[in-house]
Amino acid sequence: MSTELLDLDRLRAQPIVRDPFPFVVVSGMLKPGAIKDISRDFPPIGDGGVYPVDILPLGPAMKKLVEEIGGEEFRKVVEEKFGLDLQGRPTMITLRGRSREKDGRIHKDSDDKVVSLLLYLNEDWPHKTGNLRMLRSPDDLESTVAEIPSTAGTLVIFEVTPNGWHGHHKYVGERRVLMLNYMTGAESHSRELKRHRFSAKIKGFKKRLGL
Repeated sequence: MSTELLDLDRLRAQPIVRDPFPFVVVSGMLKPGAIKDISRDFPPIGDGGVYPVDILPLGPAMKKLVEEIGGEEFRKVVEEKFGLDLQGRPTMITLRGRSREKDGRIHKDSDDKVVSLLLYLNEDWPHKTGNLRMLRSPDDLESTVAEIPSTAGTLVIFEVTPNGWHGHHKYVGERRVLMLNYMTGAESHSRELKRHRFSAKIKGFKKRLGL
């Protein structure tokens, strides 16, 4: 089975980096012409924050992208790349549409996640800030190991480790990214989804009140 939107051969061919933690960066993960349809079908997200895909109005190309990236064939490539067994690990897929002033602070992902993935979906990205950096230090954005441009089709996958520090310089504005996490289990998956859904509901409530 081949994917319509994702170029899995590019991921297979890209060597993994293991210092200071395991990650891989791939450009051109979207097949030629795919970003046009994906941009058209990306849901309108006017606020910052993270939104589970199942509460968003996705167009056909976005639905197909979610299906492919959350599918078994993609998982097997990630397993081979990182030497991990992810079978049975629940996937949580979310979208960001905008970056806020507070976003990008240095952090490591929670222990509820085994592997994290970000696929950038910005057709045009002339900006110098807002590019994710993989870091050696928890308190220095200049301890950069790799800087990942937020351009369409750029993919970063990393194993969640105690020293998996990452962040970016402040950027405020539209910044489209799909995120996938392989979670440790059903309980952590349910807890994280509930948290994101509750946050989205509160944002919608405040918006309706004009707050």
